[in-house]
Amino acid sequence: MTLAAPHADTGDTAWLLAATALVLLMTPGLALFYGGMVRTKSVLNMLMMSFVSIALVTVVWLAGGYALSFGDDAGGGLIGGLKHAGMAGIGPSSVHGTVPTLLFATFQLTFAIITAALVSGAIADRAKFSAWLVFVPVWALLVYVPVAHWVWGPGGWVLDRLGALDFAGGMPVEITSGASGLALCLVLGPRLGFKKDAMRPHNLPMVMLGAGLLWFGWFGFNAGSALGANGLAAAAFLNTLAAGCTGLLGWLFVEQRRDGHPTTLGGASGAVAGLVAITPSCGSVSLLGALVVGLAAGVVCSYAVSWKFKLNYDDSLDVVGVHFVGGVIGTLLIGVFAEKAMTGGPEGLLYGGGLTQLGKQLVGVVAVAAYVFLVTYAIGKVIDRTMGFRASEEHEHKGLDLTVHAETAYDHGVLGHGAPVSSAVLSSAQKVKSQA
Repeated sequence: MTLAAPHADTGDTAWLLAATALVLLMTPGLALFYGGMVRTKSVLNMLMMSFVSIALVTVVWLAGGYALSFGDDAGGGLIGGLKHAGMAGIGPSSVHGTVPTLLFATFQLTFAIITAALVSGAIADRAKFSAWLVFVPVWALLVYVPVAHWVWGPGGWVLDRLGALDFAGGMPVEITSGASGLALCLVLGPRLGFKKDAMRPHNLPMVMLGAGLLWFGWFGFNAGSALGANGLAAAAFLNTLAAGCTGLLGWLFVEQRRDGHPTTLGGASGAVAGLVAITPSCGSVSLLGALVVGLAAGVVCSYAVSWKFKLNYDDSLDVVGVHFVGGVIGTLLIGVFAEKAMTGGPEGLLYGGGLTQLGKQLVGVVAVAAYVFLVTYAIGKVIDRTMGFRASEEHEHKGLDLTVHAETAYDHGVLGHGAPVSSAVLSSAQKVKSQA
């Protein structure tokens, strides 16, 4: 009897195609979320840092990032091999499980993209764009790629040897972006006027729109990680919705009690905190567990975002307070709420598993956070000492939109630095003036 060759399932493939598009949309959503949170003089720079990450990470991923992350282990569970560098040997008929390998690689690429883009929020308003262009590809190869292999790759030590669980990216995405953000904001130092000047979000409707797009894309992020159109994807989908809701409500509850008023920024941040926390655990916990995970993140992260003022690190857009802290909460609570019906094996403390799984989760969190922080700090320091990572005081004061990109977000049609305006624009303006 001849066994049939592996082939892609059409339903699973269709779902993962949609999920991949949803996750890619999260980066433009993040751009709007971050863009609304900064002051008017740095809106376009914030958008560009996210959008350029799409291009930079894609090139790195196709050149070797995918092979090093998801190729067969090349040593000690630390990194994959280069057999598929440049996507060599992978074609339309190649299959990963029940989906085309090319689609799986693209789906995982979208995770790498948004992780890099998330880091930019920690250094908003003060980073050289040229330095960011150098940082992203180096960081993707030295930081994101190894951690992705540890947690998800074949033979990765966190998955295969330690036995820690991470369904959709608590360690490779959330903790990695948060620890990297902390390292970079320490390298660059605080913004001019930190703790002295008001640095309020300039456009809260833009923030809410960005949060909505992130929430929408998160269904692809989490449910897509089931890699199939099945019951696990449905459970992850519902858990994602539930945790986002309790995260939002938890943050607003804290604001009402602490400050006397719930805010739109708090609502958006709370939803994101809940979604961050459920990311690693959505495939391991029941609906009740998801509700608790989201609520815990909304409450704790609402306090964590103020730690920067006490500890004197300028995490501009709360990457540490939301993504790092939320990622830690969600990853650790797997050790408390994991159910055999979801995981197929390991159980958490509340379901008879004792402290075993919680201990594994803690080891994974500490190891990933330490590695990411140290390597990112080193990369940032090298860039800072060779080409400078911090924008000049003059550029920061005037705003990076005008000084770096020669544009402004709200002076429509006006360019900076004497940039040429087309004759068509000039003639149109003169015609309007003469008619007036």
